[in-house]
Amino acid sequence: MTRIKIFDTTLRDGEQSPGCSMNLREKIEMARQLETLGVDIIEAGFAIASPMDFKSVQAISAAVERCTVASLARCTKGDIDAAWGAVKDARHPRIHVFLATSDIHMEYKLKMTREQVLQRISDMVAYAKGFCEDIEFSAEDASRSDRAFLAQCYSNAVAAGATTLNVPDTVGYATPQEMGDLIRYLKEHVAGVEHADISVHCHDDLGLAVANSLACVQAGATQVECTVNGIGERAGNASLEEIVMAIRTRRDFYQAETGVNTRQIYRSSKLLSNITGVPIAPSKSIVGANAFAHESGIHQHGVIANAQTYEIMNSADVGIPQNTMVLGKHSGKHALREKLSSMGYELDDAALEEVFGRFKDMADRKKTITGSDLESLVLHRRSHAAEGACRLVSHVINSGTGLPNTSYICLERSGMKLEEVAIGAGPVEAAYKAINHMLNMDVNLESFSLNAVNGSEGTIGDAIGEAVVKVSAGGGESFTGTGISTDVVEASIRAYINGINKILEAAE
Repeated sequence: MTRIKIFDTTLRDGEQSPGCSMNLREKIEMARQLETLGVDIIEAGFAIASPMDFKSVQAISAAVERCTVASLARCTKGDIDAAWGAVKDARHPRIHVFLATSDIHMEYKLKMTREQVLQRISDMVAYAKGFCEDIEFSAEDASRSDRAFLAQCYSNAVAAGATTLNVPDTVGYATPQEMGDLIRYLKEHVAGVEHADISVHCHDDLGLAVANSLACVQAGATQVECTVNGIGERAGNASLEEIVMAIRTRRDFYQAETGVNTRQIYRSSKLLSNITGVPIAPSKSIVGANAFAHESGIHQHGVIANAQTYEIMNSADVGIPQNTMVLGKHSGKHALREKLSSMGYELDDAALEEVFGRFKDMADRKKTITGSDLESLVLHRRSHAAEGACRLVSHVINSGTGLPNTSYICLERSGMKLEEVAIGAGPVEAAYKAINHMLNMDVNLESFSLNAVNGSEGTIGDAIGEAVVKVSAGGGESFTGTGISTDVVEASIRAYINGINKILEAAE
């Protein structure tokens, strides 16, 4: 079996997706989950991009113990200096340098000749090598580059000290056959290629990112660059969960394996969705709500007789929670801890205490608590743990047709209780107006969505609403706020407060 390294760029390329930005605490939490997931390399960011990017790469380098931590850098000394400054304290640092090699990029973007590009690659890879041993070189737009010239670029990179050669399909233009042929060509024509890993980084503009990546694995690539949930610029990147489970499920075909703990896939996917506020499509492969659901009578009959009739994977293998154990208002902490542990969530005493309090509150409102409900409580504990600035104490809503919609909100901030009443076009708007007024803040609500948490037994009385908002203040940075409750208005209020607390935290 060929060992395929998983290079996760969720925190760099993925975070560049519109609406997927994360604050420092969220990036560190996601990085730790990626380490638990078992990826080999975490690309923590683009250190030169901004002071915050530098700080986040630096913080992740300090937080991660087992994974290699990489920072992206253009082929310039300033970029490389910043990248090294950010990753130098990592236990396993990597500098990832890149330069475009296609004719269209060299002519219109770089305004460089082929000779200048070759020299720049040699000089800058060697410069990066002076800082650390682990150097990755990417030829941007490799799939649209002249093959002979591309091979020379990689040969120069290896000669200068590159240990990984990344082959990006930057604009998602290539087909699986073309990508596979390109990898085979490079293996034959790059001098010193036997001393380096060949990596592939595919975008999904034509919906072929995963297929292209797997074709490269079949052709001899030993590293795949991907993101959780496939997030990334434009149409996104190759999806980590799809790459990993394809290799695992069809091990007989690919003759390859990864070091990923697949039982952490679902948890990683849900955590990212919760952080960014971007929902997972129900039909999403591996982690979507319908991935292991069967409505057709023929399918149901087959699955009951033998799950393998319609399921090529076991849901437990990707960590999808099973809702067989019922918890209720009479359940204690021990039962809760055992259930969470079986789902892959190990909480310390303080975190368990906080989740338990929310669990008991939910149990008073619901007949039964399912695995998905518990998962929501754990994922949203961040929302409530972050409420040091503002905490919802109580709320009263008066709403009806032909009547003014009023909202009374009571918050606690720095030990003081604040109260306000406001009128709005609807109960949520009234609540948000009251919060803005009492905090004397001009908060802009950029987006609002309300989703049902899966696994609530299909009954109206047991439904849980998850609200997701994006808010900003004074035209500044946008922040995602999330909240859950059996009361959708309360969930909406909690999401708004969570977003405001992130604004306040960033301003400190």
